[in-house]
Amino acid sequence: MSETSAVVIGASGGIGAALVEALETAGGHAVVHALSRSRTGLDLEDEASIAAAAQGVADGPPPALVLVATGVLHGDHAPERTYRALSAEHLLRDYRLNAVGPALVAKHFLPLMPRTGRSVFGALSARVGSIGDNRLGGWHAYRASKAALNMLIRNLAIEHARTHREGIVVGLHPGTVATDLSAPFQAGVAPDKLFTPARAADQLLAVTAALSPADTGKVFAWDGQPIIP
Repeated sequence: MSETSAVVIGASGGIGAALVEALETAGGHAVVHALSRSRTGLDLEDEASIAAAAQGVADGPPPALVLVATGVLHGDHAPERTYRALSAEHLLRDYRLNAVGPALVAKHFLPLMPRTGRSVFGALSARVGSIGDNRLGGWHAYRASKAALNMLIRNLAIEHARTHREGIVVGLHPGTVATDLSAPFQAGVAPDKLFTPARAADQLLAVTAALSPADTGKVFAWDGQPIIP
């Protein structure tokens, strides 16, 4: 067992809980920190709570794996089908939770990662955040917030590499997973492309395990294929 820890942010969600279970079962880390608003008080909209969570992790083995398994798609705001449905409130909500929150997690957790040896910081992104792959439009707030996250990942990767030469910072697209986030949109998904949280977790961990420092700053899909910016 490695004398490092793993951290999952969003551990009360479908994918997050499955990641925690898979990591604990694998036993590759001395500690698996399962962090979320409901379980530990870590709130992506409250930087003080993120800093406090990071301090708790800093008291133990250094984190060689940090996964941000959070995101918002609907709820009070359904994805927009047209620009006529745009609202500042919807746009800002998605930016706060899908881009700003993960960036603040990186701010407080990247410095904790070991300076020598391989480490991975990954945040759940989405294929629809790709600008080059956008053929349908719509879903403005979600697409834009994930595109912003992808840019932040690239920026973070560049800076992190200056002090952590084997550190890897990536976005991860889990595919369509049978969770509350995708529930309203599952009807048109082929059965073999609708993943259980457990399968999604296994696939994401397989992707992170195969990454090298040359992959830092990129976004990868569940099958290990890179997603164009």
